[in-house]
Amino acid sequence: MQATGILNTLKKVDQSKTFQGFVIFVIIVSALSIGAHTYHLPPWLEQSLWVLDIAITGFFLFELIIRFMASDGIKSFFSKGWNIFDTIIVIGSLVPLGGSTILLARLLRIFRVLRLVSMVPELRMLINALLKAIPRMGYIALLMFVIFYIYGAIGSMFFANVNDFLWGDVSIAMLTLFRISTFESWTSIMYETMEVYPLSWLYYLSFIFLTTFVFLNMMVGAVLDVMGEETKIMREEQGEDSEHKADVNDEQHEIAHSQVATAEDIKALNAKIDRLTELLARKS
Repeated sequence: MQATGILNTLKKVDQSKTFQGFVIFVIIVSALSIGAHTYHLPPWLEQSLWVLDIAITGFFLFELIIRFMASDGIKSFFSKGWNIFDTIIVIGSLVPLGGSTILLARLLRIFRVLRLVSMVPELRMLINALLKAIPRMGYIALLMFVIFYIYGAIGSMFFANVNDFLWGDVSIAMLTLFRISTFESWTSIMYETMEVYPLSWLYYLSFIFLTTFVFLNMMVGAVLDVMGEETKIMREEQGEDSEHKADVNDEQHEIAHSQVATAEDIKALNAKIDRLTELLARKS
């Protein structure tokens, strides 16, 4: 019974909005302390940041232990990818800040900022949507590569004599096309080739239309489609959680009501026993 009570207390602490908000605050403080290490600071402040880093690392380890103990066992805990992610981040933070490992330790501590993603449900939803959209985006990227390669080969064949630095071979031409797709001084490149090939503007405009307007919007559409699915799943999970909490509250109210009724029955029974005792005493 005592172990069950401790487990329920840990679950309440883990699910507490106040505790989760404090964890997010510590993550932000950790990010600020990491940024502060990049400045030239006085020795006393460096020492203070070192102590703060130890305290933050200890708190993250404590918070991870609470989440682990509040779960329904090892299998349940590590069945969630975000728990595995947080475990790796926290264990990586245990590398001591000192000696030959100081650069590695600071590098691993930078990734503690990513724990903010695992703590905020909306950020988790965005990352999940991005990961699930990667297969769709991969096919779009493959098609974009084909278009880049075709246009790069054409550009290298026609424009190499105009500017060998930008169109010397297909790989350099594809790099130039990437620059054009980002609209980085692309008009100067176009005007340079138009002096030799007046109709070369058709080459640039068709390429920009395909890559920037068509394929980029296809990328955005793929991500938005998956985000819509993830948002629906998150709302359903939140609805199930609220229904579960409502059921638990109803059960607790019923138990409390039955306890009150039982207490009243016991009082009535005690009153009857007292009366019977008084009658027996009078007869005797």
